[in-house]
Amino acid sequence: MPVPYPFHFTTPAQPTSTSNGEPTTLTLTLDNVRGRIPSAQASRLRSLMLEAHNSPDKIIAHACSYDGLSSRLVQEAGFPIVFLAGYTVASSFGLPDTGYIAMEDLCRRIQEVVRQVDVPVMADGDTGYGSPMNVKRTVESFAAAGAAGVMIEDQTWPKRELYPYSPTHIWIVDRKNANGSGCGHTKGKSVVSRGEAYARIQAAVDARNEGQDIFILARTDALIHGWDEALTRAQEFKRIGVDAVFVEALPDREAMRRCVRELGIPTFANIIEGGKTENLSARDLAALGFCAVAYPWTLVAAKLRSIRETLDALKKSMTEGAPPVILGYADVCEGVGFNMYWERETRYEFNQDGLVNPPK
Repeated sequence: MPVPYPFHFTTPAQPTSTSNGEPTTLTLTLDNVRGRIPSAQASRLRSLMLEAHNSPDKIIAHACSYDGLSSRLVQEAGFPIVFLAGYTVASSFGLPDTGYIAMEDLCRRIQEVVRQVDVPVMADGDTGYGSPMNVKRTVESFAAAGAAGVMIEDQTWPKRELYPYSPTHIWIVDRKNANGSGCGHTKGKSVVSRGEAYARIQAAVDARNEGQDIFILARTDALIHGWDEALTRAQEFKRIGVDAVFVEALPDREAMRRCVRELGIPTFANIIEGGKTENLSARDLAALGFCAVAYPWTLVAAKLRSIRETLDALKKSMTEGAPPVILGYADVCEGVGFNMYWERETRYEFNQDGLVNPPK
C-alpha cells in the first residue's frame, strides 16, 4: 500500500470552471496575490507556504523532480508541490549542477512538467544566468512557462555546487555562541558581493510585481563568510520583498532554530541524506519553524542505484536465463500514461461520416 503524505493542508486546489466550452462568467477569489497579473498557481503556492509557516505541525516536504514522469509520480504520491531543482534537472541531461544548463532548458522543462501535474511547480533559477536584467528576464520567462515559484541565489556563475558529504566540504560551527550560530565553509564555492546579490533579488521581485505573479524564494550561500553575513543578506532579501528565504548549509538544529527565529519569514530547508548537515525529520523541521524542506538528491540517487542494479541483473541474466521482470506490462503502461492516453483517444475516433463518439 502507498504511504500517505503525512501533512494535511486546507489551502484549496487550483480553481476550475464547470463550463463545457460555453462562455461563462467565473468569479474567483485568489488569496495572497502579489504580482500585477494574478496567477492561480502562484496564489496557491504562496498560501500553502504561509499555512505551513504559521503552523508548527505543517511543512511542505518535497522530493525534487527532474522531468514530466518523475514530477507526475511525485504528484501521484501525494506531495503538494513539484520542485525542479537545478541539481536534478542537470542530472537528467547527464550533467553535474555546475552551470551547464541554461534558462531555455529550464523553461522547456517547466512547460513539460506543468502539462503533467496539477500541483504548483517551482523551478530553480540558479543565479538568474547573468546580470540583474537577466535575472528579471529569467523570472518573467519562468512565470510565462507556467512556474508558480522560482528560486534565485547569490552564488557566482558558473557555480560550484558542492554538497555536505563532499570530501572538500568542511563545516565550521561556533560552539561558543549559546544560540548555536554556525557557518559553512566550502572549498571552491563563492558568492557575489552584497550589492550584486541585492540587485539580483530586486530584479526578481520587480519581475513579479510588474508582471505575472510568481513566488520568489531567495537563497544565500553566504555562510561561507560567517553567520552575520548570511543573515544580513537574508534580512535584506526580506526587506526587498521576497516570499521566502533559504540559507544554505545550516549545520545543526541550533543554527536552524536561530535562523528561523531571526528572519521571521517563510524559511526553506534542504536535507541531503547522509550529509554532514544534521538530518532531521520533516516533522522536526516543522517544529523548528521551517515552511518547507527539499530533498534534492533523493530521486537522483534512486535513479542511479535502480538503473545500475537493473543493468547488472540484466547482464547476469544473459548467461543464466530470462531477464528480470521489474514491473509487469500493465504496470509499465499505467506508469508512463498509456492507459490515460487510450481512454482519451476514444473521444476522437472517427469514420467517413464524422466522430464515432460525438459529445452529448
